[in-house]
Amino acid sequence: MTNKLDQLKTMTTVVADTGDLEAIARWRPEDATTNPSLLLKAAASEAYRPMLDKAVAEALRQGGSSSEQLTVATDMLAVLAGREILQRIPGLVSTEVDARLSFDTQGTLDRARRLIEFYDQKGVDTNRVLIKVAATWEGIRAAEQLQKEGIRCNLTLLFSFIQAAACAQAGAFLISPFVGRILDWHLASSGRDHFPAAEDPGVQSVTRIYQYYKANGFDTVVMGASFRNTGEIEMLAGCDKLTISPALLQELQDDSGELTRRLAPDNATTQDRFGNIDEKLFRWESNEDAMATEKLADGIRRFTADQITLENQVRQLASAA
Repeated sequence: MTNKLDQLKTMTTVVADTGDLEAIARWRPEDATTNPSLLLKAAASEAYRPMLDKAVAEALRQGGSSSEQLTVATDMLAVLAGREILQRIPGLVSTEVDARLSFDTQGTLDRARRLIEFYDQKGVDTNRVLIKVAATWEGIRAAEQLQKEGIRCNLTLLFSFIQAAACAQAGAFLISPFVGRILDWHLASSGRDHFPAAEDPGVQSVTRIYQYYKANGFDTVVMGASFRNTGEIEMLAGCDKLTISPALLQELQDDSGELTRRLAPDNATTQDRFGNIDEKLFRWESNEDAMATEKLADGIRRFTADQITLENQVRQLASAA
């Protein structure tokens, strides 16, 4: 029998949750996704140093204020990293908009368009790029407009059903519900140290979303993310896509047991119903979900902190240039 990773690839598109170029080349995923935290970690490697230098040089050449140069440099670094990743995979790469714009629709639109412009300048087929946007009300509205412009979006930091339903109504290309972070919250709030995989709140959340999308004919892709263990991944076998860290990819490869498909579009059923989701409904339902409210805010803060740390590294390089 083949290992569980190979079995998973027959029913789900496997995405690498890393910016590590060596890991991507080794695991040969279909797609890859990055965020500020992953880019910050990858930027410490020697493989990224030429990209850092080039991003800084291009920002200095474009001129403008120091803050403008800094945002250009970090966006350019993300694009250069994305280009390198695309040379190692056959599918798509996700590049994230600055998390500090999570509540700024116009700001998100401007940065997303610039990222796509930079990719185009670097000779990348922009149909292979997904722009990652936080699934706030403002982010979803930005994604709705970007989708109309032909810029496909990955709605991230997604923890609640109302976020998922609103993303589907907005025509988002893909959502990334965070399985492990949902589990983290429930472990902390319940005082438990374990949930069986079938009872994992993150697994249950993604399963509910998947069933709702497929039963209602939504085209939005469901990509489970932020896994804490392989049990969560196995319970979501059959999901459209799963983005998995190199450590968990290794565990799946080392396991020769049988993997059962858990999700399939033909078997989808749901009792969830939504009419048009307006801002009032979105904010009320979000307010009623303490886990989603807290984890969304925490995720934005964490991505912002790593973005600022990355900017400080870029600033030091620029000063030395």
